[in-house]
Amino acid sequence: MPTTDLLRDNEYLFLGSRLKRLAERMQADVVRIAEAAGLPLQPSQYPVLAAIDRHGPQTVGTLSAALGLSQPAITRIVSKLVKMDVLKRERGADRRQVTVSLTADGEKMLEQSKLAVWPPIEQAVRVLLDDLPGAFLTDIRSIEDRLTEKSLELRSREIAFHGLSVRAYDAANARLFREINAEWIRDMYSLEQPDQDVLDDPDGKIIDPGGDILFAEAEGLGIIGTCALRKTGEDQYELTKMGVLQKARGRKAGEFLLKAAIERARDMGAQRLYLLTNKKSAAAIHLYEKFGFRHDTEIMEEFGKTYQRCDVAMLYCGDLAETADENS
Repeated sequence: MPTTDLLRDNEYLFLGSRLKRLAERMQADVVRIAEAAGLPLQPSQYPVLAAIDRHGPQTVGTLSAALGLSQPAITRIVSKLVKMDVLKRERGADRRQVTVSLTADGEKMLEQSKLAVWPPIEQAVRVLLDDLPGAFLTDIRSIEDRLTEKSLELRSREIAFHGLSVRAYDAANARLFREINAEWIRDMYSLEQPDQDVLDDPDGKIIDPGGDILFAEAEGLGIIGTCALRKTGEDQYELTKMGVLQKARGRKAGEFLLKAAIERARDMGAQRLYLLTNKKSAAAIHLYEKFGFRHDTEIMEEFGKTYQRCDVAMLYCGDLAETADENS
């Protein structure tokens, strides 16, 4: 049997799970206090009732905004309270807006809760926190504010990109452009003539016609990845030849390069950005979709014959007029 507390041992990694466990322990006590008062209400329902009590009839949307919970979560709570005859739904004059308000039974339950449940819970929590070092509630507010400013997902992505930087193309690293791309193409497919043409002459095929080549450089490792923007028409570019050295996989260099390439395409005034690939590159396709590329039959018809291996064509559907800062 385990003798250690995994959530305590991994304080940063499992903070969310640990806070959820703490909340469940406290809410279980709230349930028992409510049951002792003869109330069938659940802890998760009380904030909804409190919001309606304070502000009057509310829509699901206003409750969601007031409590910072998702609309599906609010809808589930409201539906259960309606079944319990604690809340009732009412349509507005235009028949489109639906508000929820307390029923007569709901008002009685809420008044009883405010007398027999809320005061002892609030006092118990005050006593619980009284002798703690630091300011726990202040810290909670700060964490909430920081997550509002920047999500955990975005923070983790920035950390994953730590140590990576964009290196511009020059003749000295043309060899690396070829080596990095030749490695992944040969590993998954075979070099076709269009590949050879571009890799043998990146200046003539990419740079001189108005395109660009970017490199990802990792601290201590040098250049580990590359991608290109090939101009194929007025304000139109193909995102192509994106690859990362096999020894450097797992550092999110591909994601880093894709983000940088989209931002570079904006800077270059691109109005249309597309790519060609193969279903075999499933991980890459998932990444493209994550960043706003969508499968497109017109791109396939127009450019799909460029490579024999091409059976997927994608068009960037994000706003190329945005600035890089607005997209981050």
